[in-house]
Amino acid sequence: MILTIKIKHNENFDSELSKAFQIAQFSIRNKGVITSKAVAHYGLKSMISNQILRKYGRNKKCKNVKSVNLCIPNQGIKYLKDCKTIYIPCLKKYIYFSDCKYKFQKINQIEINKSYYYISIEIEPNKEIEAQNIMGIDLNATGHTVVGVISNINKIIKLGKKESHVRKKYKDIRKKLQKKQKYNHLKKIKNREKNIVKDINHKCSRHIVNEALKYKCEIKLENLTNIRKNTNKKNKYQKQSRGIVNSWSFYQFKNFLKYKALLAGIRISYVDPHNTSSHCSKCGLEGIRDKKSFKCPNCGHVDHADVNAAYNIIKVNCI
Repeated sequence: MILTIKIKHNENFDSELSKAFQIAQFSIRNKGVITSKAVAHYGLKSMISNQILRKYGRNKKCKNVKSVNLCIPNQGIKYLKDCKTIYIPCLKKYIYFSDCKYKFQKINQIEINKSYYYISIEIEPNKEIEAQNIMGIDLNATGHTVVGVISNINKIIKLGKKESHVRKKYKDIRKKLQKKQKYNHLKKIKNREKNIVKDINHKCSRHIVNEALKYKCEIKLENLTNIRKNTNKKNKYQKQSRGIVNSWSFYQFKNFLKYKALLAGIRISYVDPHNTSSHCSKCGLEGIRDKKSFKCPNCGHVDHADVNAAYNIIKVNCI
């Protein structure tokens, strides 16, 4: 498993970053050139130059570049285990790595920008805990984005309601700014929505993993691959539903949950989402779903639609 550790530095790399930027521009103009001899006149160490040339010279789609990081591969890094220090010979720099809480096998690479070191390390996941319960997780594009249920305990977890409000808020802001043709303001808020949603997904995934550890759960998720391709095209609210599904960040949440669970030793399994929302969790027959409410005409069971789906996910066999 690969993790990236972010460490702030107070070093001055302006000269090296400027040379790296020039080499990246050269590489875009001269596609296919991947030898550092062609850019030796810029004065950057060949180990770093080679990484930049390979990154931009082989990327046929890349037309321009805004910023470039210094990239040092594994063979250009020395780790002094005794004093827990990383040494980069080509830059003659030491990075104190004593605060790292993970036991890692090796350092894959280090990227450097004006403010941070990004250290990519390969670690061994913790040993899987013996599961005593199952936690079913239902992911949604509206309402609570994460609804979880723990078997045996019957504990219900509802998280991420703020996400749909954030989406709507920034959609309205963009609409107003586009009408007024204030494109500079649009650029300023470009990443704001993305960062807020990312923070929500981090917090939700952390809460789920903490609960799974507390009650020794295996986590079951729906396999939502190709969900966007399967959006009903005959729906009269096609445009609205497509917009909601396309802005749904379920994949990001799944990745955050996956790596946190692996580090904690929690098993994650996936189930087929077919009929999990439409069938009754008590009798298994098809019920009536109206927005967020569910009623079964066969056994009379009434429940929150997402909670009902989470109970169904617990019962479905893994893929």
